[in-house]
Amino acid sequence: MPRIDPASPVPKYFQLREILLDLIDEQRIPVDAMIPSERELGQRYGLSRMTVRQAVDHLVSEGRLYRVPGKGTYVARPKIEMALHMASFSEDMRERGLTPGARDMDRRIIPARGHVARGLGIPPGEPVHYIERLRTANGEPMALERTHIPVSVAPGLGDVSLADTSLYAVLEGRFGVVFDSGEQTIEAGIADPVDAELLKLRKGSAVLLLQRRSFAAGTCVELAVSSYRADRYQLRTALEVSGDPGGPHPGAALPRRGTQSQGPPR
Repeated sequence: MPRIDPASPVPKYFQLREILLDLIDEQRIPVDAMIPSERELGQRYGLSRMTVRQAVDHLVSEGRLYRVPGKGTYVARPKIEMALHMASFSEDMRERGLTPGARDMDRRIIPARGHVARGLGIPPGEPVHYIERLRTANGEPMALERTHIPVSVAPGLGDVSLADTSLYAVLEGRFGVVFDSGEQTIEAGIADPVDAELLKLRKGSAVLLLQRRSFAAGTCVELAVSSYRADRYQLRTALEVSGDPGGPHPGAALPRRGTQSQGPPR
C-alpha cells in the first residue's frame, strides 16, 4: 500500500491526492463508487482530518470526485476532451463510443441585431434562423447550443427537424453548405438558473462558454454561443516553443497566443 513520506518536501495533502488519483486511474475505486471517509483515510495514512479534507477538496474542485450531502464522496466520471477542430458533435461522440442526441428547445426566424449582424457580416435586420438545442451523450445533457444562421444561406432550414441530428450534416446534405474554417473563443462562465436546470447542474455551476464563427468558402454562415458542462469537459491543446530570441529558454513551452482558429463539435 502506498505510504505518506513525512520527510518528503511534497506537502502531505498533495501526496494523498496523488495516491487517490492512482487508485482512481487504476480503477481500484471505480466510477460512482464512494471513497473511504475522511476519518478512514486519516487512519490509513496517518494524517489529520484537515490534511485529508484538503486533498479531497482539491480533487472535488478538479472534477475527479463529487460529494453527495449526507452520504459521502464519490469518484466522478472521466471528462470528455473537447475537440478543438472542425468536427460534428455527433461524429465526435460516436468515436468515443457514446450515442449522440439533440433536442430542439427553440426554433424561429428573427431579424439580426447588433453583435449578431456584425458577427455574421450581414446588414442589421436581415432574417436569421435562431436555433437553440440541448445536446446529449447517452441521454445525458452535455451542452446548450444557441446558433444564428442567415436565412439566405439555408432558406428552408426551419422546416427540417434537427432532433438527434447533426446540424452540419443537414446544412451540407440539404443546402450544400460545407464548413471549411472557423474561429472560436473559450472562457469560463457560470450557468444561469434556466441553463443549469436543463444541463442538470446545481445553480451557479461552472460551464465552458464557447463563442464561434464558422465559415464556408470564406463567408461567415454561423454564429453560435454554447454552454458546455465544465464537469464533463476538459480542453487539450498542443504547445509550441516560443520563437522570440529574447523569450524564455527553448525548453519552456508556451501556449499559442490569439483566438483558436478551429470549429467546434456540432
